[in-house]
Amino acid sequence: MPVKLNSTGGGSVTLTTPSTATDYTATFPAATGNVVTTGSSAVVTPAMLSTGAPSWDSSGVLSFNSGYGSVATAYGCRAWVNFNGTGTVAIRASGNVSSITDNSAGSYTVNLTNALPDAKASAVASPAVAEFPSAWGGDLINSRVISTTQVEVLNLASGVARDIAIVNVAVFR
Repeated sequence: MPVKLNSTGGGSVTLTTPSTATDYTATFPAATGNVVTTGSSAVVTPAMLSTGAPSWDSSGVLSFNSGYGSVATAYGCRAWVNFNGTGTVAIRASGNVSSITDNSAGSYTVNLTNALPDAKASAVASPAVAEFPSAWGGDLINSRVISTTQVEVLNLASGVARDIAIVNVAVFR
């Protein structure tokens, strides 16, 4: 049975602790907004959801059990990109990447939309599957974080810089 709290749909509902150990489901409309808890803790804990559910500590550090047997800190990918490194470089798909700079043959700079907390991140670059036949002939893709907003990528084939058609880069911190 739907509950309408007032003419604008606002208000509050209070749920009390059930007298028996029974599962209850609350369904919320598919609209923007927040679910706010109040009361003695005002925090949704993993125990309220399920064992190993995501949780945040007071510093905002996310932890969860992703199937490895224990709850641990999650280290997320801060930025990623798949781009065309030949001709006019172009981003195919990305997250937190604003643009790619074509420095010279085989040399690119990945420019981040939002800065990293520091330059101590790890960047990983690789050619896509379509490049593997030629890449096995001696290509080596290097990557390094050069600042909080840029990652440098260099592709070498037998020691000579060369453009590569499909480049993937991920930045972790």
